[in-house]
Amino acid sequence: MKELKILPKVNEYGCYEIRMESIGGLGANVAGKMLAQTGIISMGLNGANFSQYGSEKMGSPVKGYVRFTEEDAIRINSPVMQPHLLALFSANLAKILNVLEGLEKGNAIVVTTNKSPQEIRDELKIPGGVTLYCVDGVKIAMEEKVRLNTTMMGAMAKASGFIDPDAVKEFISKTFEKRYPHLVEGNLRAFDRGYNEVKVYEIPDDGKYPFQEFEPYESSLGWDTAPEGGTITDFGNAYEKDLSGSRVGKVPVYHEERCIHCGQCDIVCPDMAMIWADGVDKKGNPARVMVGIDYKHCKGCLKCVEVCPVKPDKALTAEVEADLDEEALAIVVENKR
Repeated sequence: MKELKILPKVNEYGCYEIRMESIGGLGANVAGKMLAQTGIISMGLNGANFSQYGSEKMGSPVKGYVRFTEEDAIRINSPVMQPHLLALFSANLAKILNVLEGLEKGNAIVVTTNKSPQEIRDELKIPGGVTLYCVDGVKIAMEEKVRLNTTMMGAMAKASGFIDPDAVKEFISKTFEKRYPHLVEGNLRAFDRGYNEVKVYEIPDDGKYPFQEFEPYESSLGWDTAPEGGTITDFGNAYEKDLSGSRVGKVPVYHEERCIHCGQCDIVCPDMAMIWADGVDKKGNPARVMVGIDYKHCKGCLKCVEVCPVKPDKALTAEVEADLDEEALAIVVENKR
C-alpha cells in the first residue's frame, strides 16, 4: 500500500468510503455526484459514486455511496458496508431502518438535527469511540430556501478532514448555474453554514451502545420457494404502516379557520392523511368538512401545502416538525371526528 497523501484512512481495498442515508427529495444523489467530482477533478483522486433506491418518489429511503482512492483504480462496486463517514440526512430514518449498521470505532457520523450532540447520540444509540457531527440542516435549508444536500455537504467536508471546501463550492456553482442560476448563492451560503455551524462531539469509548454489523438484505423467497399460485402472503396494509419515519423535518399544519373545505389537498395526498368528518359548511348546511391531518400516515411531501388555493394565508402551511406537539394535535382532531 502506498503512503497516503490526501486520504486520512482507507480500507483493505485502498478506499475511503462514504455512505449517505437519506430520503428521496433531499438531494443525496446529487450530493454524491458533486463530492465525487470534487475528489476526481480537483483533488487528483480516483473516485466513484452511485445511489440505491426503490420507487423514485419523495419519501422513499435512499442510500448514496462515494469512494475515493489514491490507487490506480477502484476495483469494487458494491454498496458501502463499513463507511469511514456516515451521513444521516434525516434522523427519522432510524425509526424504520438500521442506519448505523457498519459504523466502526474511529470513524465519523454527520447528522442533521436541531438537538444537542449528546441528545441525538442517546436517541440514535450511537456507539462510543465515534466522532459525531451535528448540524441543523433543516433550519439552514429553509432559511436559505434550498434543499438539504448542500448544507450536509458542508458538514461532510468538515467531518472528512480532507475534502476541499472551495473545490466543492466550485462544483455546486457549476451544477446549478446553467438550469437554476437563482439558486447558486443560496446553495453556496448553505454549504458555508453547514461547514461552519456544525457541532463536533468526540463520543467517549464508554461501551454504552453496541456497534451494529452490516446485514445485507436477503429475501426468503426465490424461484424455488415462492408460494404456489403466486399467493400474496404479505399484503399491503396502509392502516398499520407508519410513514412518520419518511419525513424530512417539515410537516403540513392545518388552520381550520382559513379552510374552505375544497378538498384539493385530499385529491393530491398520496397517503390519504387528510381527515374529514360530518359538519356544516359556511352557510350552516350539513357537509363533510376537513378537521385535521393524520400524522402517522403523513410522510411530509407537502403537496397539500402547494395545492391549497386559499390566499393570502393558506389553510395548510409547512412548519418545522420539531416545533410541534403532534400528539396534542392528534387529540384535537380525534375529538372532532
